[in-house]
Amino acid sequence: MNVPTKQTDIELIEQTLRGNDNAFEELVDQYKDYIYTVAYRVLGRPEEAEEAAQDAFIKAYRSLQGFDHRAKFSTWLYRIVLNTALSMRRKQKFYVEDIDDHKNFNAYSEEKETLKLSEQKKYLQEALNLLKEDDVTVLTLFYLKELHLEEIAEITGWEANGVKVKLFRARKRLAEKMRLILKDEVKSIL
Repeated sequence: MNVPTKQTDIELIEQTLRGNDNAFEELVDQYKDYIYTVAYRVLGRPEEAEEAAQDAFIKAYRSLQGFDHRAKFSTWLYRIVLNTALSMRRKQKFYVEDIDDHKNFNAYSEEKETLKLSEQKKYLQEALNLLKEDDVTVLTLFYLKELHLEEIAEITGWEANGVKVKLFRARKRLAEKMRLILKDEVKSIL
């Protein structure tokens, strides 16, 4: 991505505030791929990421007068899209992605294995629904999206070391919730 200079962004913002909508279109063109990528990493589905990116640009346009010119526009816009995507995910009930999205299974797998996977997914969903949003976020980004700690830190705005701690604690809380749901069966499923 060709990141424009801070001065260019500020000039475009000032032109937009003076009523030049073409200047804001230019900002959108410069940042649309970056914003979509951030939204996609949080939401995981192209349609939802497009909607979040579009909503984020609308929010940015409406809030442009409050932008602090001492800050980087890209950072400000990043926080808007991140908050928008997280808000969208909060509004929707979190569902564990289909296992088929992440693994290729033998088409001739036995019904017993299919049933076991279905049960695992159901119990995992129940446990995730009991966790706090930060726990679900870090677990999703690390395990389902397979992002590195640094990428998670970039997306969430958390410190890299903090991500590691949050991941450790989220795993621990997930295991506790699974134990509550399954009692002694947790060892056989995990």
